[in-house]
Amino acid sequence: MVPGVVTVAPTDAQGEYLFDELVRSVHDSGPLEVLDAVEAYAAAIGLGRITVYLVDLQQRMLVPLTEGEPLPVEGTTAGGAYRSESLRLVEGDGGLDLWLPLRDGADRMGVLYVCAPLLDEPTLRRCQTLAALLALVITSKRAYSDTYVRHTRARPVHLRTEMLRAFLPPRTLGTVRGVSTAVLEPAYELGGDAFDHSLTKDVLHVAILDAMGHDLASGLTASVAMAGARSARRNGAGLRELTAEVEEALTTWLPERFCTGVFATLNLSSGVFSWVNCAHPAPLLIRKGRLSPGALERDSELPLGLTGVGPRADERTVHEVRLDAGDQVLLYTDGVTEAHDGQGRMFGLERFADFIIRATSAEEPAPETLRRLIHSIHDHQRGSFTDDATIVLLEWTPDGAGPHRSPPA
Repeated sequence: MVPGVVTVAPTDAQGEYLFDELVRSVHDSGPLEVLDAVEAYAAAIGLGRITVYLVDLQQRMLVPLTEGEPLPVEGTTAGGAYRSESLRLVEGDGGLDLWLPLRDGADRMGVLYVCAPLLDEPTLRRCQTLAALLALVITSKRAYSDTYVRHTRARPVHLRTEMLRAFLPPRTLGTVRGVSTAVLEPAYELGGDAFDHSLTKDVLHVAILDAMGHDLASGLTASVAMAGARSARRNGAGLRELTAEVEEALTTWLPERFCTGVFATLNLSSGVFSWVNCAHPAPLLIRKGRLSPGALERDSELPLGLTGVGPRADERTVHEVRLDAGDQVLLYTDGVTEAHDGQGRMFGLERFADFIIRATSAEEPAPETLRRLIHSIHDHQRGSFTDDATIVLLEWTPDGAGPHRSPPA
């Protein structure tokens, strides 16, 4: 039972009919016209005002799609729903204020605000279903509309950043058995960092890249590398073949450029983590709330794009370890640990790992951990990133206590 919810008799079939009409209508609605249909539905089932808030590019503000002021993610009820990925219900001036997380699968998008004079159990379920529908609709329509993107940007992005962001996947994906979540900064001025992840059947595919330089060519290098990896992955290539295709793409089209990277897979059934490391910082393993030093360190290999200098790309080594339930793997670029403050003190590997460990012990959702961590790195160097900082966190939870685990209140 949710505090403040009054249990009454279920609504009649009219409510189901109204929701069916809403689902049918959103297919022909524009990005903001959807909200008109939602408001009409809400009024018909006895709800008051409804507002959709999307999180901004840096996950600091929740921005309304219609009228109203943005709300901070920190220190607000709306932000609490977003951070914890659970509903929040408080008494408001006009009745009850309900805040529901908007999620596309495991990816956090924002929150839905609903004002209601009273809220019984059937209506609460309808509100939750409405939030699920809106997340799917927004995900679908933002693929061909700039409306939602414009709402979530506080200022224009650089050209190289626009190019890279066109390739980036959602921040978070996964199932109850495992999740991959990522963050990267500077959000509006990316140079050559990028990440990619995908889910095929019971395997999570992950990549992190750091291209040489911090200019348009760097963004192009990372984009070509991502495209090469995706092409190989979608053709069923293994990690060794995938790395070779990325190598070939870079040497063919950008022979003067190179990048470092890690390409990895996590089998969600067996827990086998496999990876190829191309001159990149070694992945970190966190097990039972402690960093396992050196657990995933292996002999260094050459960066991508240097064919002819060392061993052939198809001879790169694929490493494997079997994870334990609850293990976390961190992939990162050197802009994370080498971020320094005004006195030249680096953020450092120890502080980086300790942040993750403390958050995990508090059972914080993985996407929220990375959101807070990247802001901590941002604050450490007073918002002035001298290098891109990208983090990817993998969790293997075969017992089902994954991204949808119950967060703390």
